[in-house]
Amino acid sequence: MSSGQVAVIIPARNEADRIGATVSAALGLAGVDLVVVVDDGSSDQTGDKAASAGAQVVRHARGRGKASAMETGAEAIRLIESGEPTRTLPRDLLFLDGDLGVTAAEAGPLIEPVRSGAADMAMAVFAATVRLGGFGLVTRTAGAGIERATGWRPTQPLNGQRCLTRAAFSAALPLAPGWGVETGMTIDLMRQGKRIVEVEVPMSHRATGTDWRSQLHRLRQLRDVAWAIAARELGARRLRNGKPSPAGR
Repeated sequence: MSSGQVAVIIPARNEADRIGATVSAALGLAGVDLVVVVDDGSSDQTGDKAASAGAQVVRHARGRGKASAMETGAEAIRLIESGEPTRTLPRDLLFLDGDLGVTAAEAGPLIEPVRSGAADMAMAVFAATVRLGGFGLVTRTAGAGIERATGWRPTQPLNGQRCLTRAAFSAALPLAPGWGVETGMTIDLMRQGKRIVEVEVPMSHRATGTDWRSQLHRLRQLRDVAWAIAARELGARRLRNGKPSPAGR
């Protein structure tokens, strides 16, 4: 059951140039009354810029990865809600990337299916995408792995803009580590019969570049996505053979 209120969680690392605009746009979304930014070990002013824009900020002393930042944000919201004596239902959760900037204001359509009870999770499909040097290998790997596991292939399986009920988020725990979090979450919720919809939105974020750091980032993404898929395939085989599923599904 939806609470009708939404908390935004923004995992961010070294996004000082865009995080202020992202937070301001998120705070303007209908139904949103709380924005939590998890500063994942930034070396710039990400946390300070987010706080100045109106976000509650939680800081990791060192980079712990996107999945850990998402879990930290959800726990921070739970603690905030525990101090609200009149609250009877937990907020729904909207995850946004820190580099969306002003386009975060277009995330409203992601919230509606969840608030209305039509879906347990809504995933964004960006109406326009920009790639600089990407070959789509990570996206294809994620899509194929989800399809093998569930029979459904999402349009943009790695899109991190997602709204979901608190119950759905809890059902996805433990999250696949690092950049495998979206792939693992989709597989886990689909396997549990949760209702997932895709929503096209006119949002965009910074395109990954072509330098060696960008290529290294893609390799890390590929590693984490492949691990998330492999862990779930192994878990499914063990369950079929009557053995306990390993940690991480």
